[in-house]
Amino acid sequence: MNIIRYRLQQINKPSIKTIQSPDGDIIECVASHQQPAFDHPMLKGQRPLDPPERPKNHNKRDVLSENFQSWSLSGESCPEGTIPIRRTTEQDMLRASSINTFGRKLRRRVRRDTNSNGHEHAVGYVTGNQYYGAKASINVWAPRVANQYEFSLSQMWVISGSFGDDLNTIEAGWQVSPELYGDSYPRFFTYWTSDAYQATGCYNLLCSGFVQTNNKIAIGAAISPTSSYTGGQFDISLLIWKDPKHGNWWLEFGSGILVGYWPSFLFTHLRDHASMVQFGGEIVNSRQGSHTSTQMGSGHFAGEGFGKASYFRNLQVVDWDNNLIPLSNLRVLADHPNCYDIQGGINNVWGNYFYYGGPGRNVKCP
Repeated sequence: MNIIRYRLQQINKPSIKTIQSPDGDIIECVASHQQPAFDHPMLKGQRPLDPPERPKNHNKRDVLSENFQSWSLSGESCPEGTIPIRRTTEQDMLRASSINTFGRKLRRRVRRDTNSNGHEHAVGYVTGNQYYGAKASINVWAPRVANQYEFSLSQMWVISGSFGDDLNTIEAGWQVSPELYGDSYPRFFTYWTSDAYQATGCYNLLCSGFVQTNNKIAIGAAISPTSSYTGGQFDISLLIWKDPKHGNWWLEFGSGILVGYWPSFLFTHLRDHASMVQFGGEIVNSRQGSHTSTQMGSGHFAGEGFGKASYFRNLQVVDWDNNLIPLSNLRVLADHPNCYDIQGGINNVWGNYFYYGGPGRNVKCP
């Protein structure tokens, strides 16, 4: 128990204000220079950086308020100079398979590997160029997750290095993870690793890494509203790009809402550029024998289309000159298309897009 207490002290910083969220979360307003990132030896004593130059052709059509999370719907917010952090509890720690792996994805291969210790994907990806960022609007659902040891997420990956021990990735999107959060709400999340998910990196602010600059968005907090089958559709727009001046990787939400950045020194290959960008869904199948019934996306196959299947739209990448450009060579891949599938397309309104997802276990996926 002492180890747990020590870890909780590392993660939960002294707060200026505490907010009780209707979904049970406790959100703490922490002075921005006291957030976990500044425990990193290379950031000690520093302050968050000023906003960088945004990519060109960055259209502001996707107008989304910062008010997309349960904790802030009542009008609560954190004061200027602080950031909202979801408090980590002893129960959160006790649900983890081990205290050492708390807040981390267990090692996995990212794609094209069917026996990747239970991780299954339906993704669109581009490769073969130098990428300096990516943007997409991601449809938000609340998929059913069959047990505590599984998750369902939809995200963007900005990737460099080989798929061996030196893989660098930056990730952001939404996830349902009962093990990490103790419930079934879809939550906004970030992730990074510089050694293929072995010893570096973590979700959200659970280690020193990502530097948050925003006082209205809590990483790891529940998203509200979510999409419903044949009902209202809700999506979040995310942009990750490399600041041409300092080389850090920034994250923007909606239209112009900066969340924060991953310092470039966290990485090896991503200090320069990404060699691949991936968009889509991932689940963990922990079952032996029959397939899990954990859903991906809406829990419905791509062929059902708008209002029923989950989608990504307006897929773009950032080039060497800090321009947002459409994708030229999107490929789609589903590890187990009878369980979760994907169908790509392009049109004038959505640009590059795809539908993806599925129910998991069904007649064709026993």
